[in-house]
Amino acid sequence: MSGVILNNEKLKKYNWFNLGGSAKIFFKPKSINEIKKFLENNKDNGGIHILGAGSNTIFRDGGYDGTVIKLGNSFSYTKILSDGNIEVGAATLDKKVANFAMDNSLTGLEFLSCIPGSIGGAIVMNSGCYGHDMSKIVISFEALTFDGKLKSFKANEIDFFYRGSDFGENLIILSAKLKGHKANKEDIEKKQKNFLDLKKKSQPSNIKTCGSTFKNPNNKKAWELIKMSGCSNFSIGGARLSEHHCNFFLNDGRATSQDVESLIRKVRERVFLKTGVNLDLEIKIIGKK
Repeated sequence: MSGVILNNEKLKKYNWFNLGGSAKIFFKPKSINEIKKFLENNKDNGGIHILGAGSNTIFRDGGYDGTVIKLGNSFSYTKILSDGNIEVGAATLDKKVANFAMDNSLTGLEFLSCIPGSIGGAIVMNSGCYGHDMSKIVISFEALTFDGKLKSFKANEIDFFYRGSDFGENLIILSAKLKGHKANKEDIEKKQKNFLDLKKKSQPSNIKTCGSTFKNPNNKKAWELIKMSGCSNFSIGGARLSEHHCNFFLNDGRATSQDVESLIRKVRERVFLKTGVNLDLEIKIIGKK
């Protein structure tokens, strides 16, 4: 097997918070057959967590007592199909897909330039921003079950909702077919730049964070609820809220995963006390404390 298998691999290298303990097994496969063989031989090694770009994941300080699978570079690719749509590997970064679509004069995918993740995770989470999300551009995708069976899904077979889907946990997305529409390249560049400018103005950058921490409740903004509840200056250990956007939690370089998780709990409790709204997490918290 040419894929990488590591024992007790430190997970802080693989998430944007740079936090967390070690994974019992860390597997970075190069092919579908490698994944199948691995799954056959590691059925009783605890749970399995599929990791994308690590942009929305907090690994706890106690690590993960199972297998973390992160698809290798061979699952990162983009190509134009004969029908004019795009095929992408699940490990392809969202912004790379946006740029590829722009280079090929396809509109509708510009919002991906603002999503800090990879396509596989974006489909599972139905990632989106500025009125756009994955449900509007996914045509179909291929996935592998934890039993090693290859399956194809059409988008209309999946129930997409705000920041989620009913895709299920025991599947590994391998590739996807995305739709775009022919348009003037200059107009696409302008639209993409406008999205990026909006993001730059409203969100912190070049810091240790995992993006939006809480989902927006119905007809409300999570950051507004956090601010009106008096949480903006909250901090625990090396974890604090961003001055630029209070729904972004930061690691100032000293934080532990426990600091971040405790701060999340503190903010959620205060918001519920002040507003009656129970905020749901947009990020995933994985592992043992």
